Amino acid sequence: MPILLTGATGFLGSILNEALSRHVEVVTLGVSAGNDLVVNLALETPQLSQTFGQVVHCAGKAHSVPRNEEESRLFYAVNHEGTLRLLKGLEAAPALPRLFVFISTVAVYGLEVGENIREDYPLLGQTPYAKSKMLAEEAVLQWCAARQVRCVVLRLPLVVAPNPPGNLGAMIRAIRKGHYLAIRNNKAAKSLVQAQDVAGLVTQLCLAGTPQPEGVFNLTDGRHPAFGEVEAALEKIYGRRIRFRIPLWGARILAQTGDFLQRLGLPAPLNSNKLGKITTTLTFDDAKARRELGWKPGDGLDGLRR
Repeated sequence: MPILLTGATGFLGSILNEALSRHVEVVTLGVSAGNDLVVNLALETPQLSQTFGQVVHCAGKAHSVPRNEEESRLFYAVNHEGTLRLLKGLEAAPALPRLFVFISTVAVYGLEVGENIREDYPLLGQTPYAKSKMLAEEAVLQWCAARQVRCVVLRLPLVVAPNPPGNLGAMIRAIRKGHYLAIRNNKAAKSLVQAQDVAGLVTQLCLAGTPQPEGVFNLTDGRHPAFGEVEAALEKIYGRRIRFRIPLWGARILAQTGDFLQRLGLPAPLNSNKLGKITTTLTFDDAKARRELGWKPGDGLDGLRR
């Protein structure tokens, strides 16, 4: 029986698709023409004429900060309402899936600082991204519980693979071009995880022949490298030395300047919000996944290698 995968043309979704396709037939659903089922979940409910044994819902909107109400609304349309439409489509399929895997995010906790945050921590996310993912999680968990469909929600931190999007991608480009600005002795630790390890676990979940644990799980590499370690790894991988290093007080001055430029509608490479994120420790506990799912990740920094 095939697997239904959404978001298969995205950064993580493409890696999931490659891993799953080695073992089982995968039917992809998404907006782009390269999908088997071309459906915009933000606007339409899929018409599913076949039964899927497992569903992996990876489609979603991330890696941007909304500038207005319309852009904020798009997060809800894609992440929450899109999930509701997918569930509605599955409801009308010939039979329900046995397993639903939902790719979520640690952003639902709404934290900027903290250590070893577990799955039972309150969901306090306030951004459109976090709130829309929280609503989607709730919808999936309730739908699966009411229909006796096994459900696994995977909350991911920074996902690492070659050519990443978002802040990590911008960091890599700046280092390669030689204009990256580092903060001296930045020991702030961050959780991350290799995309290939996530793909391996999702494949394991989908191929398991016997009932497996279900629920909500954080995934990390367990190392939580310091920001300086990430910078050093990128220097080595790309053969480019970071030339500019400033003390924290200097970074604060630059961030305040960036805040002023942004108020004028001008771009700024650094602001107070971004500075806070890169200088505070935020890590998550994945002991539950290790204990119940047999999660055995590799070093997340290895995922940066080309």
